[in-house]
Amino acid sequence: MYHVYLLENQDDKSWYIGYSANLKQRIERHQKGDGARTTSRKENWDLIYYEAYKNEQDAKGRERFLKSGSGRKFLKKQLAHYLVSEL
Repeated sequence: MYHVYLLENQDDKSWYIGYSANLKQRIERHQKGDGARTTSRKENWDLIYYEAYKNEQDAKGRERFLKSGSGRKFLKKQLAHYLVSEL
């Protein structure tokens, strides 16, 4: 199973979008500072959204979409109640 996920930095509310075959392990690596360059420079990341796929190519395609302008718009709409509660 492949997961596309969205992390939010609890300090500055920035986002990181990625994909992994092992979501739990990947999140732990991000939280330890052993993640991507973006997440290793900051601490305090929380998982706020994820999707699961059986096919790796589908997950990669979804990750690419979510990183686009339309994808970020989709995420903001999808997480509207979460984002309002964070204000």
